[in-house]
Amino acid sequence: MADQATEPVTTGSTRQRLLTVAERLLLDAGYDHVSVRAINAAAGANPAAVHYHFGSKDALVAALLEERLAPVWQDELRRLEQRRRGGWVPTVAELADVVLTPLADLAADPVGALRLHLLARVVLSGRRLDWTSRWFSLAPWIDLLHLARPDLSERQAAHRWALAFQLLLLHFGSPFGGTEHRPGVPTESLRAFVVAGLDAP
Repeated sequence: MADQATEPVTTGSTRQRLLTVAERLLLDAGYDHVSVRAINAAAGANPAAVHYHFGSKDALVAALLEERLAPVWQDELRRLEQRRRGGWVPTVAELADVVLTPLADLAADPVGALRLHLLARVVLSGRRLDWTSRWFSLAPWIDLLHLARPDLSERQAAHRWALAFQLLLLHFGSPFGGTEHRPGVPTESLRAFVVAGLDAP
């Protein structure tokens, strides 16, 4: 009882504790073997805490991924936008590298591989999730591709990015297997394929 009194449980701390515990459990056991009940129990929270703070296990995983992965692209995309305001026009290959290089780096790290695995499972499941970071929407990517290829319509640019992201998540995220990355296709070949798809006539 004294311990509980010394550390008041606030909404923010409970939410963060749920995210931290969920990540640890998911890393140890995998997505399918971690229940909402287990997350609540490990976090020392009441049985309804995940639903109260996130709404569902999928929403908790989405929040976790957004918090952990948004910074991977955030700084680079900000740099690109600053260069864009200065008159710079990106090439399609440069845009592909902004996406592919961080994914390859994440896949080489055990925790990064788990995060990619979860991201792939969530995104490729077709579930519609409410991301709050703009880097998790297609909008900034469409704008950049349209800058490189002004002949493409917004719809064409969106379709190309959607296909590119699906391919990259399948390759790096191993959504239907374990979290370990299986590099069957050399990264250079994957890059060439993505660039060709984004830059096709």
